[in-house]
Amino acid sequence: MADYDFDVLVIGSGPGGYVAAIRAAQLGLKTGCVESRETLGGTCLNVGCIPSKAMLHASELYDAAANGALAKLGIKTTVELDLDTMHGQRKDAVKQLTGGIEFLFKKNKVEWLKGQAAFTGTDTVKVGDREVRAKNIVIATGSSVTPLPGVTIDQKVVVDSTGALELPRVPEDMVVIGGGVIGLELGSVWRRLGAKVTCVEFLDQILPGFDGEVRKEANKIFKKQGVVFKLSTKVTGVAVKGDKATLTVEPAGAKGQGGAAETIEADCVLVSIGRRPNTDGLALDKAGLGTNQRGQVEIDHDFRTAVPGIWAIGDVVPGPMLAHKAEDEGIAVAENIAGLTGIVNHDVIPSVVYTWPEIAGVGLTEEAAKERGEVKVGKFPMAANSRAKTNHEPDGFVKVIADAKTDRVLGVWCIASVAGTMIAQAAQAMEFGATSEDIAYTCHAHPTHSEAIKEAAMAVQGNPIHI
Repeated sequence: MADYDFDVLVIGSGPGGYVAAIRAAQLGLKTGCVESRETLGGTCLNVGCIPSKAMLHASELYDAAANGALAKLGIKTTVELDLDTMHGQRKDAVKQLTGGIEFLFKKNKVEWLKGQAAFTGTDTVKVGDREVRAKNIVIATGSSVTPLPGVTIDQKVVVDSTGALELPRVPEDMVVIGGGVIGLELGSVWRRLGAKVTCVEFLDQILPGFDGEVRKEANKIFKKQGVVFKLSTKVTGVAVKGDKATLTVEPAGAKGQGGAAETIEADCVLVSIGRRPNTDGLALDKAGLGTNQRGQVEIDHDFRTAVPGIWAIGDVVPGPMLAHKAEDEGIAVAENIAGLTGIVNHDVIPSVVYTWPEIAGVGLTEEAAKERGEVKVGKFPMAANSRAKTNHEPDGFVKVIADAKTDRVLGVWCIASVAGTMIAQAAQAMEFGATSEDIAYTCHAHPTHSEAIKEAAMAVQGNPIHI
């Protein structure tokens, strides 16, 4: 048998894959990374996290000017939307960041194998016409949009998250199918730019997996902003005629129970009901691997699959489909391959929704925490936070959940303009086993939004100052 072409071959260059490849190369391992896109970075950098945040930021600034928020601060403007320029700055951000990954590959001597990968054995992979052998293979192929049965995505009238970033004009009426993170973020973009947005969600509340109080409060905030919600509702059909769509919806209860079906007219429909692991085309069976009922590759604590020498990380394995989770797993798997100890604490993975205000959480929801035992809960409204007050950002709150006996923090949830930044403090505190008292007695800079976390922790202790 010939020598190995690589010590480590990573399949996929998303946040998990490119980080794994770079870290493996830093550790002295000969590394290759397979990517079929024309640019590196996977879904996140190309059509996900990065371009969506570019549009979210730009639309926030437009909305602040157009809805009179700036005028209330003494900044009078005449507002005009230049959608082509807005798209241009999005594309520029993507180009710079994906190009940055290519630069890092060259800097760290990671070889980019361009093409689609398919296993031909337990340690061999074919990429285009080339077959390579690797001592270790890391599956980091990410995920793709879950289709809605019976609904065809044409990327014109009916779009997925990728198409929703490329709309050439602002829709008059937009229907978002799915009240999860992606649907709410992209729906927010086009709502701010002038679209009437209706969100249809199968469950009885938006943001599945988030804390119950946060879900209810977020619903109120978005409704106040103009988003129409149809909860406990399922889409039974989408008919497209010309540049218009007609959706048929009905109550999500058992057949024959609930109200009658109704129709909704729209000139753009965003299908956003989740994502599924990318394993099609990998020929996993030729490597002796299969998937579970959810299409995921099963792994152990060290990211090993059932086949020695094959590892897996990111969206293709069990756990939340989050870029930062994949990144941490990328570092950990590379270090494990190199004989070091790579660990990811999957109990402390923050989640963020980049709407306005932002929504973030880490650890257990109050509902989940109560299932495990008695808890103490402290809340602090952002309306009582001095920085939020001066910035005219009264919506939201911070909630700290702690074990009633040990006082150890089990979860932190917040709605605030900078919740995505604030949650890092909570995650770090939880990573090192902090109690609510630890947070309450940590000096926070004033005036900052993060003081709300301190005050919520003080509320757990029973002695909040500003409420």
